Amino acid sequence: MVSCNLSSLLLGVFVLATIHSSLSITLSPNYYDQTCPNVEAAVTSAVKKAMLNDRTVPAALLRMQFHDCFIRGCDGSVLLNSTKNNQAEKDGPPNISLHAFYVIDNAKKALEAMCPGTVSCADIIALAARDAVHLSGGPSWVVPKGRKDGRISKATETRQLPAPTFNISQLQQSFSQRGLDINDLVALSGGHTLGFAHCSSFQNRIHNFATTQDVDPSLQQAFAASLRSVCPMHNKVNSAGANLDSTPTIFDNSYYKLLLEGESIFSSDQALLTNPTTQKLVTKYAYSREEFEKAFVESMIKMSSITGGQEKTDVTRFSSTPTRAECLSSRNLETKTS
Repeated sequence: MVSCNLSSLLLGVFVLATIHSSLSITLSPNYYDQTCPNVEAAVTSAVKKAMLNDRTVPAALLRMQFHDCFIRGCDGSVLLNSTKNNQAEKDGPPNISLHAFYVIDNAKKALEAMCPGTVSCADIIALAARDAVHLSGGPSWVVPKGRKDGRISKATETRQLPAPTFNISQLQQSFSQRGLDINDLVALSGGHTLGFAHCSSFQNRIHNFATTQDVDPSLQQAFAASLRSVCPMHNKVNSAGANLDSTPTIFDNSYYKLLLEGESIFSSDQALLTNPTTQKLVTKYAYSREEFEKAFVESMIKMSSITGGQEKTDVTRFSSTPTRAECLSSRNLETKTS
């Protein structure tokens, strides 16, 4: 398993984050040392408490950061609620199933009591995602901090998120547009070691796959049959679906092992075996959890350093009792939605 010391060495490469931003924002692991020294402990406490009641929280928090960072950078805009004049990101089709926003709310409430108007919601998401991985048995790392929160959140922009039906070219293009390379693509796909997928996200592989094939032939036959049993052609059970790997609450390299065995869930997972470079990396991570965790830490630091927000945290913008999913609930998005 990757140690914190190794993670610290990786940090230096990515402390300057200027991708997708009109500002040059320097992120630092020591950003809150003087202004809010207990920031990490507060976030970790909120994540631990939530995990005691809901084992799906780690997967939700990790996915939340992906979906935040891939739209306008890591600016916390995924937390914003829709208004009568603007539909926000969280109501875009790919984000309807996002949850555990209350964990961010609880961390923010605790931090406002300790150091009002200091810690950005974007930084809380980044810290919570790290804790989600580590508390699930995965590696820990030093999170660079200093992200600014954004005021803009549009549901239409969630179309930019990489879809579970993407092929390798589409995946590479999506990641490249965010300053992430093919190595990051394979390493970050390993986040699928945590979580659950609803039938709609992989229906294309198990029903009417092609004119002459009902099921994707790359799927292992027995595995495909099991998926079809829980997700029939005209599925009407909203909660139906499948775990993303055999250990959905444990952060490990099972995802890559199952991918090589024909037991991947998404088309985008299978796509990693259609390119020589990505296939080689999948094999490498399937045989070495240490190599996977090392690459994952590096790519998470890189992705979480994509900046976008420009507004400093202001205590007057927060209510004393934040509403569900609203770290930034008191902001009037109707005045600035473009």
